Amino acid sequence: MIASLHGTVVDKGLDHIVIECGGVGYLCQATARTLAELPLGEEVRVLTTMVVREDSQTLYAFADAASRELFTLVQSVSGVGARMAMALLSVLTPAEIAAAVDAGDVKTLQRAPGVGKRLADRMAVDLKGKLDAYAAVTPASPAEDRATDGDVPAPDMSTTGAQVVEALVGLGFPENRAADVVAGLVTEELLADGDASALLREALSRLGGSR
Repeated sequence: MIASLHGTVVDKGLDHIVIECGGVGYLCQATARTLAELPLGEEVRVLTTMVVREDSQTLYAFADAASRELFTLVQSVSGVGARMAMALLSVLTPAEIAAAVDAGDVKTLQRAPGVGKRLADRMAVDLKGKLDAYAAVTPASPAEDRATDGDVPAPDMSTTGAQVVEALVGLGFPENRAADVVAGLVTEELLADGDASALLREALSRLGGSR
């Protein structure tokens, strides 16, 4: 089992990162929050979990222990797999998940794509009392967005925007809804220089908050 990686970030996508350790590149799936804290070309350390299936071996990277532990804990709920656990952690922090479960706040849990009322109810019941240790956890601050003072070009919807829409669809959001939110962000010119990670983070924030 690979529990952590310490190496150089040699490649980043909207939902994955490649970290080179001792000449070997490890491809890891990661949330937008985690990716924001792992600059391309810099030396980083991440915590990891490997999920082994009959037809695949997938490595997941996390910036903090709470996120890694929540990733495993939420999968103890029937109907929640690795993909849905990552979607949940893309929209909510560990502290927010713990608070929602403790309060029985199923509407907050439903902000994650693919989580309907029935599954949210099951999560609130099955995880009750198991997440108390995470309620007071303060997540690591994501990398600050680039300043947008002055005239700054907006991301190119034909490239960056399309990639972000594809990533959102992969997380379970409806394509038309994802496309509308991304197009709106590009039109608002909130994000600069084709910063896909920043655009994905903002889109997730708006999509999650609108459920």
